[in-house]
Amino acid sequence: MAKSLNKYFSHLESIVRNLPPKPGVYQFLDDKNRIIYVGKAKNLKKRVSSYFSKINSISGKMQMMVRRIADIRTIVVETEQDALLLENNLIKKYQPHYNVALKDDKTFPWICIKNEPFPRVFPTRTVIRDGSSYYGPYANVRLMNTLLDLIRQLYPLRTCNLNLTEKNIQAKKFKVCLEYHLGNCKGPCEGLQTSGDYDLSIASIKEIIKGNILSVVRQLKDRMMEYAGRMEFEKAHLIKEKLDLLDKYQSKSTVVNPSINNVDVFAILPDEMHAYVNFMKVMNGAIIQVHTVELVKKLDETPMELLEIAIMDIRQRFESEAPEILVPFKVGFKLPGVIVTVPKIGDKKKLLELSERNVKYYQMEKEKQKELVDPDHRSNRILNQMMKDLRMTEIPVQIECFDNSNIQGAYPVAAMVCFKNARPDKNEYRHFNIRTVEGPDDFASMEEIIHRRYKRLLEEEASLPQLIIIDGGKGQLSAALKSLDNLGLTGKMTVIGIAKKLEEIYYPNDPLPLYIDKKSETLKLIQHMRDEAHRFGITHHRRKREKGGMKAMLTEIKGIGYSNNQLLLRKFKSVKNIREASLEDLSEVIGKSKGKIVFEYFHQNQ
Repeated sequence: MAKSLNKYFSHLESIVRNLPPKPGVYQFLDDKNRIIYVGKAKNLKKRVSSYFSKINSISGKMQMMVRRIADIRTIVVETEQDALLLENNLIKKYQPHYNVALKDDKTFPWICIKNEPFPRVFPTRTVIRDGSSYYGPYANVRLMNTLLDLIRQLYPLRTCNLNLTEKNIQAKKFKVCLEYHLGNCKGPCEGLQTSGDYDLSIASIKEIIKGNILSVVRQLKDRMMEYAGRMEFEKAHLIKEKLDLLDKYQSKSTVVNPSINNVDVFAILPDEMHAYVNFMKVMNGAIIQVHTVELVKKLDETPMELLEIAIMDIRQRFESEAPEILVPFKVGFKLPGVIVTVPKIGDKKKLLELSERNVKYYQMEKEKQKELVDPDHRSNRILNQMMKDLRMTEIPVQIECFDNSNIQGAYPVAAMVCFKNARPDKNEYRHFNIRTVEGPDDFASMEEIIHRRYKRLLEEEASLPQLIIIDGGKGQLSAALKSLDNLGLTGKMTVIGIAKKLEEIYYPNDPLPLYIDKKSETLKLIQHMRDEAHRFGITHHRRKREKGGMKAMLTEIKGIGYSNNQLLLRKFKSVKNIREASLEDLSEVIGKSKGKIVFEYFHQNQ
């Protein structure tokens, strides 16, 4: 953001920073909560941030609009086409001040079935409320024209604007035109087609426009095979192109679907302290309204109870009288004249999934904004939940996790990682070389390192952790407890063990393990610490093993003893570097005669 204009929109920085890189529609609101601009974007994050990052290079009118922005709302959709259609619907609904030019620009076309005797079927960009039927809008004009062309091939219809009342037809006021002679019209103007026959065609056309085109596809395939059988391959190819386009037509947008009208969609995302509910209003197949509310839990209400509260409040607030509600699960109330649907497949399921994605992005944005304002917000939430999940009496501000590492007892080491406020404190990480244990004995190794760690903390009068995590099951946990008991620390901190196979949490003297929700932040933090301790321990073990291997290799050189080994390793750090060193460099470290021995050892076979 431009520094010179920070005073105008610094409060929006966190919103812009956390927008998703998804297609969608964004709305700018002023300080009176009025929508002043609606735009579409292939990537919401890049598009919205461009208004602020390029503030000095945009026009004066655009700068004026940016200065008026007090809040930003976004709607995530599936595709750019969905964003285009949704943007158009929202502009027509809210008529934002800075969208004046756009709202008078091209609008998307509709298919109109005119309310008149022998109805015409034609495209239009103007919707007139005269009883005519309108279907759309269509963002893909080519697709709409293909559909109209298909309808004309299947059902000959009139294209003239004559007033074909029964009285005028009987008075023989009209004569058939060229369209009749070309076979594109059956001549209702001279009474050559009855209104009943014509209305049957119109009924079939409405079904096709709504998407019920399977029977039509079969007819087209039969016609294509008929053309191919008569060697009329050009006509067959034209039918094939129409079938391909119709196949795309069947993949209807989640934003525009003519068969879904006047429906309310609700999705909920609960967490430990809150619940977020997204509401979408669908009219004539298009989303015209999106709103998300946040509910604060008071009495551990269930998701169903929270969703019921939100549905009643939102429907009353928006004065919705939609006869159908889409929800993710069954609710415990009934509204007169309203159908509550839990969709499993189809377009309604896609609408519900879209609402669920929007509420998810809303919740993520809220959490990220809270973290930017209060960096400790997330850690406080996690630690409070951990205290509750692990049945602790105090918040685990400092947590330490231990892990052993050895290969068949060789080079036994251990590692401890320390997390403070749910974040790694790498300055407090510790390696341990096992001193008193011989062979692969994990229990004895754990007993040793626990004793050494907390004996030292007591001697230094350093702060003790509120929680100790032992990577292992009951055996390792018992070994750790034995050391703590010897130090007089029993009961002064919570100690748990975690078994890797089923992620079981073990407590002292409790034969039954605790199972924490696999998706919970408590288990994720414990797993993170265990994996970090394992990584830290393996790294130390590998270094020790490599160092031991280097020493072993150097001791194989006749005439080179332990002290020379140490001098070479201290200088060159690795056997590889010693091998590549010159005779002069080696001689500087251990003398000419010893240096010659080492140099010849590594180069005698070259």
